[in-house]
Amino acid sequence: MKKAPAQTLSPESSQRNFYGFLWHASLLAFAKNFIDVDTVLPAMLIESGGTSMHVGIMTAILLGGTRFAQLFFAPYISNQPFKKKFLLLGINSRVLSIVALGGIIFFMQAGDAKWVLWLIFFFISVFALGGSFANVSYMDIIGKSLLEEKRKSFFSTRQVLSGGIVLVSAYLAKQVLAAESYPVNYAYMFLAGGFFLLLASIGFWVLKEELASQLKIKGTLKFFSVMRKEMKENKRLPHFIGFINTQGIAVSFLPFVVLYGKDYLNAGSASTGSFLLYKVIGMVAVSLLVAVGAKKMRYNYLLYGNVVLSVFMAVLTLLSKDLASLYYVFLIGGVVFSLFNITMNGVLLEVSGKENRALYAGITGAGNILPVLFPLLSGWLIDILGFQSFVGLFVFFSLMSVYFIYKIDCDK
Repeated sequence: MKKAPAQTLSPESSQRNFYGFLWHASLLAFAKNFIDVDTVLPAMLIESGGTSMHVGIMTAILLGGTRFAQLFFAPYISNQPFKKKFLLLGINSRVLSIVALGGIIFFMQAGDAKWVLWLIFFFISVFALGGSFANVSYMDIIGKSLLEEKRKSFFSTRQVLSGGIVLVSAYLAKQVLAAESYPVNYAYMFLAGGFFLLLASIGFWVLKEELASQLKIKGTLKFFSVMRKEMKENKRLPHFIGFINTQGIAVSFLPFVVLYGKDYLNAGSASTGSFLLYKVIGMVAVSLLVAVGAKKMRYNYLLYGNVVLSVFMAVLTLLSKDLASLYYVFLIGGVVFSLFNITMNGVLLEVSGKENRALYAGITGAGNILPVLFPLLSGWLIDILGFQSFVGLFVFFSLMSVYFIYKIDCDK
């Protein structure tokens, strides 16, 4: 592994990139709710004839598989000096796949369920892999395309803008779901999501990637060699991967709550919109609280707190006997989802160094083995043993994460 000579980013390019990243973040926040992976996609899959096994496979692809795939994309992408073209390839493949999915749902007929399910899984896989491919490039570009003094301003501005936009988007998505019946409502959702993703991609087209990446790794074998070396030298890294493996399953819980609502409580499309709205309220509320109290909050407190909330969310699901009760599960789920992403990225920055973050983004893909396997096992468990067994397994792994959090022992 060798590093390129130090380079300088011009203030003009930094400012241009600042607005480009902000444009993308704002439009992405609007698009996300129309293609939400926790509520909209699983609800569409169930109404298209999907079972608990299908929900498990889809969740494994979308939530665990995307990060696991980074382990394989990172060796090649990390070795490229400029990554904008890979970022655009990833985001445009997501646009095309979600628009294609909307078109298929719109034109499907009553007898088309079997082959439609196959196409749904194909385009969902393309959508997931495109995001994984783009994310490795995004992490590298954002680190070198904004001046250091601009980064904090960018992240805080992005947080405020996204918080307001995502609430408006969730409300509009709820109205679209309730306005039409299946499959037209989901077709409109995906076509709208694809359109806003396309608009969001304009922010990446205008980026000016002036600097070549610092990190150079010669080939895939060298990447895995560097990965083994980092695992040995950085004692916190294996525990960080253990944390992602155990607490990471929290983000795969809500799709199964959608299944629970539809199978046990007769939830319809309007309820799916409410699930989404409550989840978004939870996400925005905790994001704003963390942003306000960022200087006083240690990651350890957030990590342990998220374990408690995860267990409570699971137990509350089993206690929910009507849809009104289930809405609060999604409210807590939004908090858990947001806290996990905030803490995971923050802890990753603490565990990694300044020059190896793209490398660590790939290494942490190895930490998503359990989040890939857990939804698959859960779909089978629900089918054979019932929903209680799934909740029990979820609680077991959530409590296991306490050990890894203790061993990481975050300083900040």
